[in-house]
Amino acid sequence: MDIPLDPTAAKVAWQAELDNAFIYTAMADAEASPQVAEVYRNLAQTERGHAAHLAAQLSAAPPPHRPSWRARTLATVARRLGPGAVLPTMLQGEKADSLAYQRQAQIGGQPLAGDEAGHARILAAIASSRVGGMSGTDLARLEGRHRGAAGNALRAAVLGANDGLVSNLSLVMGVAGAAVDDKALLLTGLAGLLAGAISMALGEWLSVQSSRELYTRQIGIEAAELKAAPEEEAKELALIYQAKGVPAEQAREMAASILANPDRALDTLVREELSIDPAELGGSAWEAAIASFLLFALGAVIPVAPFFFAGGNTAVIVSLALSAVGLFAIGAGISLFTGRGTLFSGFRQMLFGLLAAAITYGVGWLMGVSLAG
Repeated sequence: MDIPLDPTAAKVAWQAELDNAFIYTAMADAEASPQVAEVYRNLAQTERGHAAHLAAQLSAAPPPHRPSWRARTLATVARRLGPGAVLPTMLQGEKADSLAYQRQAQIGGQPLAGDEAGHARILAAIASSRVGGMSGTDLARLEGRHRGAAGNALRAAVLGANDGLVSNLSLVMGVAGAAVDDKALLLTGLAGLLAGAISMALGEWLSVQSSRELYTRQIGIEAAELKAAPEEEAKELALIYQAKGVPAEQAREMAASILANPDRALDTLVREELSIDPAELGGSAWEAAIASFLLFALGAVIPVAPFFFAGGNTAVIVSLALSAVGLFAIGAGISLFTGRGTLFSGFRQMLFGLLAAAITYGVGWLMGVSLAG
């Protein structure tokens, strides 16, 4: 039995559908591949159709659509950094919308749950470079994508700054609670900033470099297999294309054409079978390390900065105030990926960060009293 949306939920859903259409249009405008851009435009048109059906459920006509802050931000990111930067976020959003609509088989004659699930599958196909029924050229172009790496990078940037802010705020407040003098507190904050940033950078370097070494070894194995048994590799490649929806005969022809060129064959096999971009190998370890260092330091410097210019309780209060603003901004940034309200995410992040600072301040105060006694 269909369960209609109440007016409030219908208006929220109407806004969300038009926000999605706005973002998909921006993604289409920024997409280099005409075929993929057309997919995004079709998704935008479908979302506008959903919004029209939802509007019909309202007792009064909704006002002209104004994209939300989240939609405008994601659209700007798509235009500046490319559609891949927001693709993971949109994929998760479509999955969530599908679940939300599952109890309404149809709304106003429109099968929204099925449409949203279909959108999620389309985005997943683009993100994982598994779009069936395309030409070999289009497949190769899509296979070159980095599976939403830009979106993951944005998420890592927000979380990296959060780690620096929360950890150094907690450290500074813990030392302040112990009533340490201002110079020692400033040095402690700077030491925490450097130690944390270096640790994060080293960890990121090791992670990316280890992945690169593993990928290099896997590519070497694939090259040896291609040289020893090209027929078997051709069969595997044809099966991969068939799994994507390419007809069997066409899949075999595509595989044969690709394997006729050894360099192209290895590149394609590495992308198809191993899901590795041989041109990137997971990115530069040094770039990842430097970015991690800077992002952690960016967050960690916020609670320390006031102690350069002030001391005592004044510096502590200003440090907490600046950190609260930074935590709220980080929470708002996280809402880009979760789809939750900006105010909710911002205040939640601020509450948790200040709670951590309060706990360490209390522990520092207890230890200071104990040592003084």
